[in-house]
Amino acid sequence: MDMIKRLWGFAGVALVGAFVAACNNGGSSSTTSPTPPSTTTTLSGTVQPGVGNYDFQQFTTAAAGEIDVSLTAAGPPPTIQVGLGLGSMSSDGTTCLLSTTFQTVVSASATPVWSVSAPAGVYCVEVVDIGNAAVPISYTVIVAHS
Repeated sequence: MDMIKRLWGFAGVALVGAFVAACNNGGSSSTTSPTPPSTTTTLSGTVQPGVGNYDFQQFTTAAAGEIDVSLTAAGPPPTIQVGLGLGSMSSDGTTCLLSTTFQTVVSASATPVWSVSAPAGVYCVEVVDIGNAAVPISYTVIVAHS
């Protein structure tokens, strides 16, 4: 049961708070566009088979702007579906605190899963076995950011 809670019950309101803090809540009628991504970070790892087993990688954005997350490879098999989450790192740097807003089940694709505006900071991407892996899952996530 704890593994299933880990799969869908991630703590991580910190990222949502960071995204909300980046919003313009003032009375001004002007709008600003998020800074387009200028850096690409490739994150790779392996998830051991078993419901709720996971692996996470962190990345740092130097400035506020857009973050685009794409799961470009996962398998075997190459069509396997995995849980994917985006979050921020814990203050001690040991845990990926996933946002409940940015969790989904996906297969590998070049199309970004999320394109979000966020402040500069240390973020993380987590890949989770949702229970359909018979062997370790190797994955690659591409993150385009400022």
